[in-house]
Amino acid sequence: MGRGKIEIKRIENSTNRQVTFSKRRAGLLKKAHELGILCDAQLGLIIFSSNGKLFEYCTHTSSMRQIIDKYLQVTGTRIPEYNHQVTEIQVYSEIAKMKNDYDKLQASMRQYTGEDLTSLSMSDLHELEQQLEASATKVRTRKEELLLQQLENLRRKERILEEQNNHLRHLIQENQAAMENKMADQTMLDQFGGFYQVEQPANMLQLSPLRGFRLQPTQPNLQEVTLQCPGLQL
Repeated sequence: MGRGKIEIKRIENSTNRQVTFSKRRAGLLKKAHELGILCDAQLGLIIFSSNGKLFEYCTHTSSMRQIIDKYLQVTGTRIPEYNHQVTEIQVYSEIAKMKNDYDKLQASMRQYTGEDLTSLSMSDLHELEQQLEASATKVRTRKEELLLQQLENLRRKERILEEQNNHLRHLIQENQAAMENKMADQTMLDQFGGFYQVEQPANMLQLSPLRGFRLQPTQPNLQEVTLQCPGLQL
């Protein structure tokens, strides 16, 4: 079975993306080298990785500069030439502007902390006051939100601890009741244990021998009385 078709889109995993880049870059450079040799073509290949690293290849018969100049000549493209003097003036002007903005920001920060207020007019002071009040209101609002969140978290923890406490109290009460019942049963067994006898089976009835006793019938035997007593004479 052949490999499935790969969807051409950006690889999200950085490791897989780097591995795929290395493999396909090597294949592309190999194809460019083969094309230059087999077809006697002049070509230049420039590759920048996602990290900004440069990879390039050009045919051995020319240089990358020659290929670029030939490209510009054929296409009629012109690279604008910059006047170094004008560029330096623009750079110094930009630096001065950035320094001025930085100084203004520093002065504004000091004014927010109550410093360097002598240069401000009445309208500037009123505007600064309104900004500070608005900032204080935002700070208080955020502070109240955090306090409410903390309070809600504490209440939630309190409910959880209370439920756990009730569950443990219930378990302790059950264990105490079970122990008390067990002790009561043991006490009853100790008190009345001597009165209990093991029942014998009906077919193994045992009679203890009676010694020194004579069984007397409930009614006298007339024959035995006649033998022992003298005869009556009329």
